[in-house]
Amino acid sequence: MGKRPKEETPQKLTGIVIKDIPDVAVGVGAVSSTVKHLSKYMSPAKALKTMFKVNQKGGFDCPGCAWPDPDDDRSKIGEYCENGIKAIAEEAQRKTIGAKFFKQHSVYDLSLKSDFELGKMGRLAEPLILKPGSSHYQPISWSDAFRTIAKQLNDLDSPDEAIFYTSGRTSNEAAFLYQLFVRQFGTNNLPDCSNMCHESSGTALSQTVGIGKGSVTLPDIYEAEVILVMGQNPGTNHPRMLSALEKCKENGGKIITINPLPEAGLMHFVNPQKPTKMLSGGTKLTDIFLPIKLNGDVALLKAIMQRLVKLDSKSTPVLDHSFIKEKTNGYAAFKKDLLTHDYETLLDRSGISNEQIEKVVDLIKDNTKIIVCWAMGLTQHVNGVDNIKEIVNFLLMKGAIGKPGAGTCPVRGHSNVQGDRTMGIWEAPKDGFLDNLEKTFHFEAPRKHGYAVVDAIEAMHKKKASVFFAMGGNFLSATPDTLYTAEALRNCALTVHVSTKLNRSHLIHGKTAMILPCLGRTEIDMQKEGKQFVSVENSMGIVHSSQGILPPPSKQLKSEVDIVCNLAAETLGDKVPTKWMSFTENYDSIRDKIEEVIPGFEDYNTRVRRGAGFYLPNGAREGTFHTASGKAEFSVIDLPVNRLLENEFAMMTIRSHDQYNTTIYGLDDRYRGIYNERRVVLMNKSDMAKHGFENKQLVNLVQQSNEQTRRAEKFMVVEYAIPKQCVATYFPEANVLVPLDHVARESKTPASKYVTITIE
Repeated sequence: MGKRPKEETPQKLTGIVIKDIPDVAVGVGAVSSTVKHLSKYMSPAKALKTMFKVNQKGGFDCPGCAWPDPDDDRSKIGEYCENGIKAIAEEAQRKTIGAKFFKQHSVYDLSLKSDFELGKMGRLAEPLILKPGSSHYQPISWSDAFRTIAKQLNDLDSPDEAIFYTSGRTSNEAAFLYQLFVRQFGTNNLPDCSNMCHESSGTALSQTVGIGKGSVTLPDIYEAEVILVMGQNPGTNHPRMLSALEKCKENGGKIITINPLPEAGLMHFVNPQKPTKMLSGGTKLTDIFLPIKLNGDVALLKAIMQRLVKLDSKSTPVLDHSFIKEKTNGYAAFKKDLLTHDYETLLDRSGISNEQIEKVVDLIKDNTKIIVCWAMGLTQHVNGVDNIKEIVNFLLMKGAIGKPGAGTCPVRGHSNVQGDRTMGIWEAPKDGFLDNLEKTFHFEAPRKHGYAVVDAIEAMHKKKASVFFAMGGNFLSATPDTLYTAEALRNCALTVHVSTKLNRSHLIHGKTAMILPCLGRTEIDMQKEGKQFVSVENSMGIVHSSQGILPPPSKQLKSEVDIVCNLAAETLGDKVPTKWMSFTENYDSIRDKIEEVIPGFEDYNTRVRRGAGFYLPNGAREGTFHTASGKAEFSVIDLPVNRLLENEFAMMTIRSHDQYNTTIYGLDDRYRGIYNERRVVLMNKSDMAKHGFENKQLVNLVQQSNEQTRRAEKFMVVEYAIPKQCVATYFPEANVLVPLDHVARESKTPASKYVTITIE
């Protein structure tokens, strides 16, 4: 077997350079970075062809984030962002790796590479297997790969001993077939990346407004009077959102930014689609910036709402009492609890001054078109579900749901993470969905809920599950408690990854491991009845088509649909009546079945071919709340108690600008002034002085819980504008510090935005 592969990215330092933090985002710097990445991986002709088709009607959907495309006024040459181009350029790169490469490089040797270096190796060109006791991956035919996996699955004592993970980039068509296969196999073990990001949002929104999705559209963003952006850094994670915020500002709207760090992308935006903006210096976005303490959001919202309640009167109404009476339930109990909280305590817990609160209240009190946007900064807390419920409380007070220019806006990550859930990728499916699935496909679907991500890791660690199959993603680097997760994967008899590029999860494996290479979003998918397209759902519930335009880099690549169908046919045989291989011939047949099973997809094949696609039904958007009471629900939320000892810090994990999820495109974090290094810990200047730390000093980060010590070594201190006793680190490097059981109540989302650590 040889040496044991390394679970974590190597602890080598790469030579940090610290520069002034820019006060603007995008602009010339983003254009320059875009051109650099395109020229590095693609020929000029290929790059130009790609730029004209990304996020265009009839083109392909960017494999990056889930931010929606404008319905009409799309830029013909710039409907993408810098990070989207980085994803596309690496996916469309010319370099491939196959038998020769893996013969030269052992799994152990590859594990010594950083996550950044692994992603640069090239496109995976053929299916590979790592046999028990072997040190190198070697080629395997597709037919042998499917037979090997099917045998392992069919030899299990129970279908529940297999886990089927999904990342958010899988198309609607592939996701629907994948969940169908898994349920025909006999389990609901369908953990996905939603479990790790917006599960808290879906849980809270389902309980309060009756749908686990946001309620706003892009035109609502443009029309809003006030937008609160909470726990989100769109300049790096969703850059195209900045142009929507710019339109809001141009229409007279105001923006309140609530975040521990003053991110450049929310302060000032230079729109590269508009030459006049480039010349004039761009648009100031944030009107009020609140540098909140980690997990101070509930305290802040309670302080704002308490002030609004006290300002409200019959002569000068501040709240929307007719909306509260007609459309909501539980207001009296909510108000009674709200007024019991000591205002000074709320200020202290949030870290925000009374003067700042009053500025926010003055901006909000006379406006009703209010939108709250949020991301992982709110969902990845132990009280993540409560955070979102408190946002809903705030919006309900103002009657700011179910009308133009107002509502909830959870900003999703991966380009089809929301669509995957709509298609049934969920460990806890509703009975109505399973009833429709059974009626359409004539089988008995399992009803017992399966494993979410954290439960799946625990099951593998305890050897209750022995097969792990991942449809995309980098499971090890995305999940918490890195060493524990690695042990769990190593306990498996078989681990399989459907991927486009090499990542660390391929190197931390079961007794047998496979890599199945698939087509990328940019590539032509040619099947028996011709060129195929797929569909995706964006963050605002619009379903639209995506069709690749580039030739695949290897003839050995299969589409995700083709992989799922072959695996299902080999595994299930004649146990089910489904003619699995027929779905590969023309993807219209898949969409016909989706239409039969899932409400809102009526006339799917016709509507998805129309320009910008179509909106799915959304009760909250229309002011109809599908809850038990038939009304939107106010919630009584406890105030979180965050206690730190004098030598402790609250740590949050964040992304760098050269990163999307676990994919590292470079070593620079341009908008934070940090270059050529990722092993950094951002720290308040006064904390550094108090504890005797200097800029660029090497330290170790330590987390202790349940009599266990977790360590992340060789991190460099960087002075930064962050609240006292709060620090920030990049993931996946700091994921080793996040305990597996440190999760949000109800949603089980890893609470990686507030981890108590010490620094030595």
